[in-house]
Amino acid sequence: MSDHTPGNHNQTAQGAGPGTMKPGFHNTDGQGIAGHGSFFQATDLAREDAIKATDWVRKHVDRRTIDLGDRMDDAREHMYELEKDGQIIIHRIGEQHEPVTVKTLFGWDKQIPTKQLWHHKSCGQCGNIPGYPTSLLWLMNGFGFVPGKDYLDETDQTSCTAWNYHGSGIGNVESLAAVFLRNFHQAYVSGKQHGHELGHFFPLVHCGTSFGNYKEIRKYLIESAELREKVTKILGKLGRLVDGKLVIPEEIIHYSEWVHVMRNRIASELQTIDVSNIRTTAHVACHYYKMVHEDAIYDPDVLGGNRTAIITSTAKALGAQVIDYSTWYDCCGFGFRHIISEREFTRSFTMDRKIRVVREEANADVLLTNDTGCVTTMDKNQWIGKAHEQNFQVPIMAEVQFAALACGADPLKIVQLQWHASPCEDLVEKMGISWSEAKKHFQAYLKEVEAGNIEYLYNPELAYGGKV
Repeated sequence: MSDHTPGNHNQTAQGAGPGTMKPGFHNTDGQGIAGHGSFFQATDLAREDAIKATDWVRKHVDRRTIDLGDRMDDAREHMYELEKDGQIIIHRIGEQHEPVTVKTLFGWDKQIPTKQLWHHKSCGQCGNIPGYPTSLLWLMNGFGFVPGKDYLDETDQTSCTAWNYHGSGIGNVESLAAVFLRNFHQAYVSGKQHGHELGHFFPLVHCGTSFGNYKEIRKYLIESAELREKVTKILGKLGRLVDGKLVIPEEIIHYSEWVHVMRNRIASELQTIDVSNIRTTAHVACHYYKMVHEDAIYDPDVLGGNRTAIITSTAKALGAQVIDYSTWYDCCGFGFRHIISEREFTRSFTMDRKIRVVREEANADVLLTNDTGCVTTMDKNQWIGKAHEQNFQVPIMAEVQFAALACGADPLKIVQLQWHASPCEDLVEKMGISWSEAKKHFQAYLKEVEAGNIEYLYNPELAYGGKV
């Protein structure tokens, strides 16, 4: 028998260096644990044992007993100590931000600002799902928020760079911390050019990956004096210190948390379409509630508080049906590294563990999620599944897009469903919105754009320091 599989995998592990695997396992290059591909083996559990193992997982995951097993420190308490010692400046949430208090998994209070928000956008959203951020801005405009005063669509920001870190290992903690502090320094000082005080705008993070990454980095910064010393030198060279100190936000806020606390106002003040006939399912991003999990929002009135509240709470507030499915806890399949190195794993996982289940178990009209990677993965891979006779198509969108639709947003001009690979026409029609009429209006609007008559959600001059 050959020592190597067609994929050139070392089946016997002979000649392997450190990390040699036990008999029956093999790595991909003979140099240790590769983590992908043929390393993964079938468990070959008997049916009875497989059911027992699955029941254990469901019992613990559904009741979140694992998460509550070991309490940990509240990072904010350490931040207050560092501020008292004169080491950092905390970008605080004040009454001017009109915050709403919610409970996190550990029962801690978390303040969610509802106004004076600094939009930290997502590179993936803007590239793949432009209707995601526009739906959010459209809802804020619907509440009468004044751009440049009640929110700022900042252009002076960078990617969080966590994609590089999680996807390919490029980058390190120092670089991630410097980017985190650079962007949130800009959020802190951004109001000055518009005539406001320091800290006027509070950062609102659009991407689940940025959200999780920033919270991890904040914790590293708080715990490591060495890291603070290193990045203080970097931020000093960039001119990104205030009185010689690092600026760290009191809370890291994800956009879906804003939607969560605004859900009842969205339903009572903006909603125009009855969605009670729509069957929704929810997929919450791993980087929202499995990463720095103690900080995720839970509400006893939403699924008994046994799952994080966001997305489901919004669907319920809008009056839509919320349908459960057995693989709700699974990742969407994106996983960063394996979407690069094991793309077929991502595709098969997405189709078999998520899309097929949502279609067959829940007969869902739509799957709502809250992260760039999740929407992209579950949306874009459906056309590939179709090519392999896995035709389990379900519309995929962010809950903020669904909320905007329920409030009368144009499905093409605002929600921009034409960018989605999964079919959204039937969902839109079931909501009582004519897809053909929307398409006709959009084509007419494109003619206006060609003629230079462009409608803006946001005055672009504000990006260059223009006043309100």
